[in-house]
Amino acid sequence: MYFTGIIIAICTFLTIGIWPPIVIKTEYYWGTRPWIVYLVIGLAAMMAALFIEDTLISAVVGVFGASALWGIGELFEQKKRVERGWFPKNPKRK
Repeated sequence: MYFTGIIIAICTFLTIGIWPPIVIKTEYYWGTRPWIVYLVIGLAAMMAALFIEDTLISAVVGVFGASALWGIGELFEQKKRVERGWFPKNPKRK
């Protein structure tokens, strides 16, 4: 039996699941300024995935990178959610 597909699916599910709390906390403490960090992490992970020979690890790193890049858009969406009052605004941040 081959479990590679199932393992990739589980890792994808977990990777996608960790990004919303990261985005929420990032926007709360630092606003949208760290979007460049998300870009660097995402591009680095996507580039690394191209050079990783193992299919399982390459897929997980690629999904992580794509999720980081998706997080950029979500970071700006989170800013809008805060402005609408759907999430709390950090009173200590300007």
